[in-house]
Amino acid sequence: MNQFLAKYIGKFWMALVFLFLYLPLMFMVVFSFNSTRQDANFTGFSLRWYQALTEDTKIVEGFWLSVQVATASGLASAVMATFAAFVLVRYRRFRGRTLFSGMVNAPLVMPEVVIGLSLLLLMVGIQNAFGWPQRGMLTIVLGHTLLGMAYGMVVIQSRLLEMNRSIEEAAMDLGAKPFQVFFLVTMPNILQAILAAFLLAFTLSFDDVVISEFLSGPGVNTLPQVIFGYARRGINPTIYAAATLLIVSVTVVVIAYSVWVARQTRKREREIAAATRAELVALQGQ
Repeated sequence: MNQFLAKYIGKFWMALVFLFLYLPLMFMVVFSFNSTRQDANFTGFSLRWYQALTEDTKIVEGFWLSVQVATASGLASAVMATFAAFVLVRYRRFRGRTLFSGMVNAPLVMPEVVIGLSLLLLMVGIQNAFGWPQRGMLTIVLGHTLLGMAYGMVVIQSRLLEMNRSIEEAAMDLGAKPFQVFFLVTMPNILQAILAAFLLAFTLSFDDVVISEFLSGPGVNTLPQVIFGYARRGINPTIYAAATLLIVSVTVVVIAYSVWVARQTRKREREIAAATRAELVALQGQ
């Protein structure tokens, strides 16, 4: 009886948690198809706000800017996070390791307001000294890369810690040089983690408002900045339409990534099983 109650109470509690998290999103999706601007009553189905979305140049320009910024910062974050994680996992002792680890992990615990303000002061100082860079897309990419690298490194570092180092040692025993071992052995084994780090950095960049507010210049506004500006002036169902399209896009990407990871995992398991059978056959033949 106690086990029965514990089982169903746990499921009920989990259902409440999911409702709390996703019910507001469901309401937003529903009201993005509302025929009027009312946010309390659904007066009828309409696509007028999606049509208005395509005609809103600020949202369209902000969306494409966010895609460019998120892609650039995601790629840079994944590359830098890979090398930072590799250094911290594979080289346990070197001068300045503690300082390096602390600096890489600092954005994880530091408020974004502090990060944005410090980066703003840095960029203004560099601009006053050298006349470059102007605040805009480049400065936003640099700021987002700093944040995304810290989160991506955690993902890649955990994968490197789980990875069996014997395959790297076997490659070196066979004459492979360190850079060959990294690119031909280590990289393929942590590819899923690198892709996950890229997606995480992409999402953080696409969603960021605080750092973008500090580092953006005149006429340079990402999609979250545009939406935040609209929200301060009152309810605009066009925002609901934009957010709905983002939710659908993110859902498709997550599902595609999950399917790819599942296929890669099954493929690796088949290869391991085949290698094990081949080894058993070879041993029996001896």
